[in-house]
Amino acid sequence: MLKPYACQPDQSRGRLFPESYSTFRTDFQRDRDRIIHSSAFRRLKHKTQVFVEHEGDYYRTRLTHTIEVAQVARTIAATLGLNTDLAEAVALAHDLGHPPFGHTGEDALHELMEPYGGFDHNAQALRIVTRLEKHYADFDGLNLTWETLEGIAKHNGPVISNRGGSHTVTDRKELPYALEGVDAMWDLELETNASAEAQVAAVADDCAYNHHDLHDGLRAGLFTEDDLCELPVIQDCFAEVDKLYPGLDPMRRRHEALRRVFGCMVEDVIAVAQNRLTSLNPQSVDDIRLMDGPIIRFSKPLYQNLKAIKGFLFQKMYRAPTVLVERKRVTKMINGLFPLFIDRPHLLPADWQDDVSKAQASANPRTELARVVLDYVAGMTDRFAIQEYHRLVDPNL
Repeated sequence: MLKPYACQPDQSRGRLFPESYSTFRTDFQRDRDRIIHSSAFRRLKHKTQVFVEHEGDYYRTRLTHTIEVAQVARTIAATLGLNTDLAEAVALAHDLGHPPFGHTGEDALHELMEPYGGFDHNAQALRIVTRLEKHYADFDGLNLTWETLEGIAKHNGPVISNRGGSHTVTDRKELPYALEGVDAMWDLELETNASAEAQVAAVADDCAYNHHDLHDGLRAGLFTEDDLCELPVIQDCFAEVDKLYPGLDPMRRRHEALRRVFGCMVEDVIAVAQNRLTSLNPQSVDDIRLMDGPIIRFSKPLYQNLKAIKGFLFQKMYRAPTVLVERKRVTKMINGLFPLFIDRPHLLPADWQDDVSKAQASANPRTELARVVLDYVAGMTDRFAIQEYHRLVDPNL
């Protein structure tokens, strides 16, 4: 029983390339399944969040993170009467565009691509699902529905806005080229909010990484439980566990406390959304899109507490000395591979040479070649990027 403001699969705006309907699955279920079966999704197994893939088996990868985000998105969407399949599809696709080595790799590629239109992982995800996946006979990409493409593009909010923000531009001319190309084919209404389902996927992403970065940082020894007990929300969760289970084994104590932190975030989002939906009473998905800001979000008090937790993680984890050393090493690898392939494109695999030839024959051969090289390097896993750097550039780094 979906609410009036949920995305209804039988009212979808369809696909760029028309297809017959499935007998057993809705369009949003088919989108979800195509994402799961894509090559880019499989590669998430060996792409990392913070730690490089070889550093340990227990740290989250992009794949395990994505599965956690999808689980949270389904829970929130179901509770709010939204379309769980669409929320899950957007959640499963939201990190497809991330390059190797997490945000470090993204920063390096963005700098390298500055002369050629920049790099943005959300835009790259759209490029993957509309062009780079080449498995179907009738089209490039996955031919996802408009609603799923919209969710990938706009799950963090409107892309074109005068309000500022890390994910926005003020003019369509400033769009990342990968996003501009998709939007030119099919207007994604980048000035508006995304559907409530896509907003759920974005908040589920926040819940998941706030939770698992605390787990991973503890496991890496970058901070201790005592450090966390100085932080809002977390200190109350540890206190509750200590009261209920005095003398609990340290690993169980950690897990019990942090799962309560997770629960606090999810319950807060649901409570805020229920109150706002009741108050604003949207009657369609377009009512959601045209609202003055997102309807799915944390409460103001929890948002402020999460800012304190993120600030702690930034200092203690993302900028920890051991992490910075590794960031410097993998940045050097990206900075070595990218120009090498630009100068010697014959080193790209045989199945990339058609794209190389088209780029070289284009009106802007240097830019188009850089974009081909970007697609290749951004698609690498951590282990493959390391392997190729050692093979082609420096075996000793």
